[in-house]
Amino acid sequence: MATPEFPRSDPASPEFWDMRYRAAFTPWDAGAVPARLRDFVAGHPPAGPVLVPGCGTGHDVRFLAEAGFEVLGVDFSAAAIAAAAAVAGPFASRLRQGDFFGHGLDGPWAMVYERAFLCSLHRRRWPDWSRRVAELLVPGGLLAGFFFFGDGERGPPYPLASQAELDTLLSGAFERREDLAVEESIPVFAKRERWQVWRRRG
Repeated sequence: MATPEFPRSDPASPEFWDMRYRAAFTPWDAGAVPARLRDFVAGHPPAGPVLVPGCGTGHDVRFLAEAGFEVLGVDFSAAAIAAAAAVAGPFASRLRQGDFFGHGLDGPWAMVYERAFLCSLHRRRWPDWSRRVAELLVPGGLLAGFFFFGDGERGPPYPLASQAELDTLLSGAFERREDLAVEESIPVFAKRERWQVWRRRG
């Protein structure tokens, strides 16, 4: 897909993402549920509410809802939530336009699902992200999902430089419980992401 011409805007603003969702230019969105998430859900029955920050078009939100999870998808882009509502169908009430770093998401949450949200944030926000995830999760709660690694400073997506960088962000409040290769990825993430599960220390 050719990249459309967009007016200059800040990726930290909803407008940046609204323009891309309205143009249906979402190369970070697989439009399907990843196999690693399906495998995880098969082995982990619902243990409490799940938060999906940066839920985008909501395919994973619908999947989790259909699997019996009490799930909420949040995105600060109104255009993303509109697209997600069409995908979610009868589960559209599980979506909310809002700011992950703002008020109204206090849970308590048993799991935060990560899928292309961290890498949508500029690196300067990553310490805020790790603190917010730790704040939202109950002791023993899980941060589970996909983490994007690679070279390059420009984004989004913004890749983690190494596992050590992610460890620095999370190891104070979390312990890593699972780290697996990802066999199927969309082109923007291909061979550059891993599935990991982190447990919030009690």
